[in-house]
Amino acid sequence: MNELLLAGLKSIGSGLATIGVTGAGIGIGLVFAAYITAVGKNPEMEKNLFPYTILGFALAESIALFSLMMAFLILFA
Repeated sequence: MNELLLAGLKSIGSGLATIGVTGAGIGIGLVFAAYITAVGKNPEMEKNLFPYTILGFALAESIALFSLMMAFLILFA
């Protein structure tokens, strides 16, 4: 009985840990939407804005990777 309860709680905990992936997806969408808007308004700044866009993408994506790492740690550790 306790093993079944523990398995269920691990599943619930890992599911809750992956909520951060949703926020990361929204963040990535906002980063690229802002980039497209900025380049649309001022095309000459494209080369200056692109590194900042990639940095924003990497930072938002790192949150998703940390969330998934936590979910896997909850499930398999």
